[in-house]
Amino acid sequence: MDLRRRLTLLAVTIAATPLILGGCTADRKPAAGPAPGRAAVDLAVTLTPADRARDVPVSAEVGTTVTGGRVTAVKLTDDKGKQLAGEPREDGSSWVPAAPLQHGRTYTAEVTATGDSGRTTVRRTTFTTGPKSTRQAITSTLYFSGNQTYGTAMPVTVAFDPGIPKEARAAVQRRLFVKTDPPQPGTWSWLEDGTQVYYRAPDFWKPGTKISVRAGLEGLPIGTKYVGDEDRRASSRIGRQVALEIDNATKQMSVFQDHKLIRKIPVSLGKPSTPSSSGKMVIMEKHQQTTFDTRGEPDGGYVVDVEDAQRYTWGGEFIHAAPWSEGDQGNTNVSHGCANVSSAAADWLMGITQVGDLITVKGTEVQLQPGNGWTAWNVSWDEFVRGSALPVPPGLRPAPAPTQGHPGAVAGGSSPEPAPSASGG
Repeated sequence: MDLRRRLTLLAVTIAATPLILGGCTADRKPAAGPAPGRAAVDLAVTLTPADRARDVPVSAEVGTTVTGGRVTAVKLTDDKGKQLAGEPREDGSSWVPAAPLQHGRTYTAEVTATGDSGRTTVRRTTFTTGPKSTRQAITSTLYFSGNQTYGTAMPVTVAFDPGIPKEARAAVQRRLFVKTDPPQPGTWSWLEDGTQVYYRAPDFWKPGTKISVRAGLEGLPIGTKYVGDEDRRASSRIGRQVALEIDNATKQMSVFQDHKLIRKIPVSLGKPSTPSSSGKMVIMEKHQQTTFDTRGEPDGGYVVDVEDAQRYTWGGEFIHAAPWSEGDQGNTNVSHGCANVSSAAADWLMGITQVGDLITVKGTEVQLQPGNGWTAWNVSWDEFVRGSALPVPPGLRPAPAPTQGHPGAVAGGSSPEPAPSASGG
């Protein structure tokens, strides 16, 4: 018998019927109760893990199902009497510990529920976590660091190796938490192969938004073969609005700040044998100096040091200083796929852009492939939400038309493994 079935069989449901007292008092106020025409509903509380359950995963939450009332307090303590921090889910379905539980420990959850009549009841469940799993851990990477300032197109990205099987994605997604202040609700969307999942809102983040992320995967059973590796969390903010548009027809880059065009820069894109990708991309990394080493790669074989390089695909496409091609910039494509600009322009861009800024490239010979970078904006909102393994939050509608002057209207775009390539050119 598996753990889930055992928990279901052992779950305790206790009904507490409000006590009605007879009496006759002239000035007595009627007791609070259901509205006229509504039948009274008994207060019923179901808790999971079930009382005396064993081998509970350290990713466990205190499940709370209540009819005829609501949960008003949850207290979780360990076997040494220490109270654990946590908070309820927005839908009230469970109480989530702020950190993973510890292996081989016993915990007691005390849940207070208040009925529609105003009466409260307290229920408890005690359970024991299991030893560390012997299953293979899926490696997760959170591409969202703490104490950073990101651009308005920054998606929260979690990558997995190996990819998450389809049947396990809902359980994994349920353990991915994002909070925004001020609130700007969004949802998660999976790549087809399960190697990356992105979180974004229907429209770009508002400047100044604070974003807190937790990937609470430690000890989480993932399908029948895997387990989550560890909890990761980070909090950062969104900076000013900056977006870059590169048009292959004109060989010009338009730089927008706060929706206003502030500069045009000549570029040289990928030559026909190594074309640049067209689509909606996001700046992923910034390097004052880096080395492109393409030995062993198709159409590669060179090693070159470059300055002021900004990555926007895993396949090795960068904006970078290319003094050797300044004579071609603005008229001829000669690169290996990168956006070549002058040394002066590249240095200026490094002071303007942020990781998470949107880059739109149009008019090249090939289209951006899903997962070749953080490609959350390369699809429409309708298509994005179809990639969620869970129902999207209420009230999330298709994205409105882009704000006038705001670059970033989304367009359509196996995924390459999200491992950095040193290539460029």
